[in-house]
Order: sequence, then C-alpha cells, then structure tokens
Amino acid sequence: MTFSVIGFDPRDGSLGYAVQSHFLAVGSVVARAEAGVGVVVSQAFANTDWPHLGIELLRQGRAPDQVVRSLVAADPLAEYRQLLVMDGSGRSAEHHGHACAPEVSRALDATSCAAGNMLASDAVAPAMLLDGPTDQPLVRRLVASLRAAEAAGGDARGSQSAAVTVVSGRRTETPWREVLADLRVDDHPDPVAELERLLPIQEGFAAVGAALFAAPLVIGARTDIDTGRAAAMIERLGAAAALLGDNREADLWRAVVALRSGRTELGRAAMSELVRDRPGLAGFVRGLADVGILRPEEIA
Repeated sequence: MTFSVIGFDPRDGSLGYAVQSHFLAVGSVVARAEAGVGVVVSQAFANTDWPHLGIELLRQGRAPDQVVRSLVAADPLAEYRQLLVMDGSGRSAEHHGHACAPEVSRALDATSCAAGNMLASDAVAPAMLLDGPTDQPLVRRLVASLRAAEAAGGDARGSQSAAVTVVSGRRTETPWREVLADLRVDDHPDPVAELERLLPIQEGFAAVGAALFAAPLVIGARTDIDTGRAAAMIERLGAAAALLGDNREADLWRAVVALRSGRTELGRAAMSELVRDRPGLAGFVRGLADVGILRPEEIA
C-alpha cells in the first residue's frame, strides 16, 4: 500500500526518507529518522514497532544488516512486511517478505534504497533512487523521487498521504534540534503535489524559526546581539520573504531584527511598509513594544 525511499547525502551527512501511500497519515506510522543515527521504514502490512526498535538498535551501534536480522527474527509475521534500514554513514539493508501484496518493487544504490508494495508497476522503486551528482538539497531530491515513483505507476489504489523528513548528520544528545525538514500531508487528492507546494514555505519558515527561537535576535538582551549575525539573519529573512510570497511573516521579523540590531532606518522603513500593507498588524507591533521586544520610539 506504500512506496518509500531512504536517502543519504555524503556532502553533509544528512539523511532522511520520503513516503507516499493510499493510507491516512502514512507519515505518522511507517518511519523514524534520528540525526547521526539512521532511518528505519516499515511498510506493507507494517509492524509499527519496527521503526522505533530499529532506531534504538542503530543507536546502540548495530549495523543495518544486524538490525534487519534482529527485527525479522523476532516477528512471526515478517514475511508480510518490508523493512528498510540505513545508518548514519549511509549503509543500508532491507527485508522483503515473500507474502507482501504485489506488485512489489525494490531497488538500491550507493546513497539510497527504495521499496514499495501494492504498486501498479515493479518499476516504481528503481525510479526513486537518488544516486548521481546534484546541487539540490536532500529534502527536494526525496520529494522529487516520490513524483518519479508516481510517474512509474505509483500505488495501484491511488494517492492519499505523503511525508518527508530529513535530519542532519550530527549525532548529539538533543537530536530533536537536528531536524532539517519534517512535512506531512495526511489526507489530500494529490499529496505529493502538496508536499511540493509546502517545500518553499518550509524553507522560508526555517529562517523565521531561526530568528524567533534563538536569542537574542528577537528576544533577550539587545546588548548580546552580534551585528554580523544580525546582518546575516536580515539577509536570510529577506530571501525567506521571497519564498513566502503573500505570507509576510519573514518581513515582520526582518524588520524586528533590523530595529533591535541598530539598523533603525531599515527597520522602520520595513515595518512601515508592512503595516501599510497589513493594517491589522499595527496593534500587534505596538504590543511588541509593550513587552520590550521593541522600543516605543522605534515604531513611532
């Protein structure tokens, strides 16, 4: 009922997966990824414990083939399931049970592995492989692989949900901070197209989040602001604004960072233009002064 691909980018060590299915919210069920550790996908008549158990085994230092053998040996229904495992260095291993519903497809190359079941064609998995030179980030390549899978036949029953997750190659004690992209489309007539629409929005909001959640550019003491870092964030938020189009979130925080970092003329001009375009924001901007994020004279 599902096709998926795991990919590794040797340029920066990032890794992730993309999946599409005629099943509600497939991204909540079939896979897990952890930065610097690996990715595990369970599909067909999925064992939803496998992604969690597999990540734990990879975290303990087990090789992908050892993870596959361990999970399969402990499951009496393993022959109804597919399992893909990749570790943080890009090594992979697979299991494809002989009782998976056809068509079943599988493929492997140096940087990716792909598989599917209940497919319209056994050409689906080979169409998803990522190997080859590219300048595209991994998240875009993974979503493009889903589109290629659909062009090769896709799920025999149609489309309903899709997901893509990419994590960095850095193994840390706080892996949740290393998630580079995590998008899910739970119920949509064309979930892959919806992922494609969301990609630039996700990229834009990655910049917004970097400004909002990392003091002191927006919160905290202004005296701690590094002007070089602020200038880089102002530029990044400007690029994000171009990605977001009519969504003015990046413009708002670009103006705030400019004002807080001493670029008063730029910040006032940007904020004035924004409020002219969205008059409803005027009260919100005054509220930023009320809580000390801005100064009253900066928004006068």
